[in-house]
Amino acid sequence: MSKYQAALRKKRTELVLMYPFVLLGKIAGYFFPLKTQHRHFLFFPSADIGGSVKVNAEITECIAKEKPLIIFSKKPRNNKFLPMFQQEGVRILDLHRYIDYKWYHFVNFFFRGVLSTWINRAEQPVVFGGESLFFYKIIPHVKKGTRRIELCHLNTWFPFSLGFIDDMDQRIFSTPKIKRDVERQYAENHLPQKYYDRLLFIDNKIDIPPLQPMNTAPPLQVLFVGRGAPQKRVHLIAAIAKAMHQADEAVHFSFVGDVDAILSPEVKEYCTLYGQITDAAALHKVYRQSDVLILTSAYEGLPLVVMDMMARAKVVLSTNVDGIPDYITDKENGLLITETTEAGIVEQGVQLLTWLIRHPEERGRIGTNAYTYTKAHFSKEVFDAAYKQLLL
Repeated sequence: MSKYQAALRKKRTELVLMYPFVLLGKIAGYFFPLKTQHRHFLFFPSADIGGSVKVNAEITECIAKEKPLIIFSKKPRNNKFLPMFQQEGVRILDLHRYIDYKWYHFVNFFFRGVLSTWINRAEQPVVFGGESLFFYKIIPHVKKGTRRIELCHLNTWFPFSLGFIDDMDQRIFSTPKIKRDVERQYAENHLPQKYYDRLLFIDNKIDIPPLQPMNTAPPLQVLFVGRGAPQKRVHLIAAIAKAMHQADEAVHFSFVGDVDAILSPEVKEYCTLYGQITDAAALHKVYRQSDVLILTSAYEGLPLVVMDMMARAKVVLSTNVDGIPDYITDKENGLLITETTEAGIVEQGVQLLTWLIRHPEERGRIGTNAYTYTKAHFSKEVFDAAYKQLLL
């Protein structure tokens, strides 16, 4: 039995066992209908700070004139992005108090019935899930003809969602890497072409400022932004900074994030440590003051900082891992470290930064190409047009 068949069997068993509670909810939904009319039903986990949540809010803004109904299903940790969802015409139902507790999970089953009745009474309903587990639980209960669309930023839930792919009309992925991951899953389960035809990649969007003149005055300002997590391998950036300092190159390194414990006292003497910056304006000021973003990650999707720096015509210097080469073409709109050993990464990183110091005109050319790429792929116009075509 394939993993797909096992996931289907598990889903069907659960549907049978929960049916009495779902049926009761369907009846309740009929006698207690929504007081507002909606065609679009958006299922999101919460309004906590995060990249995927920001994208959910941007999708909400894109179709706000359609007066969608948002259903939050997870207990929030901070809910600080809630104002981004509170837009004119948008109604929000936060159900986490009822459906996010396993010790009375039958209430969750009940609300699946209630919500599916509300959805089924709408004309040409559209159900959209943005990283929401509850979305998968709802879609088996909605009427035939409902458009069911999922957005994936991570492959974390792919084993679980495999059992629901028959219930989804479209699966959207925010990076080509994530789309390839699910294509491999389909191939391993010998699934037919019709499932591949439902897969779609749409880039996220960012605010793109006007193109500014490139700074060519020394020193070369090199920036790292991110967490001090092991996969980021910040110690390799520290080693690059040390080697260039010892070579007396005209370069300065800055770090944004919780990396203080990773850097040695020696490196800290000739680097700038900003710590964690939560204010967007302050962070963007650091971006503007920098020339190069450096990443030495062991694996990476597409960090928002890469998009932000490309949008400011900065040079992205990154290890050639996972989703990075889907966006960065070496010596065209960025620089790629192709070495895989730690010593090789440090050596090549030093070589490429030295090349940028010696060739400021190349820094300008690459930065301008990065900006042009950003306008073509990450703009609000491109993002909104793609999602409106899907949802409206």
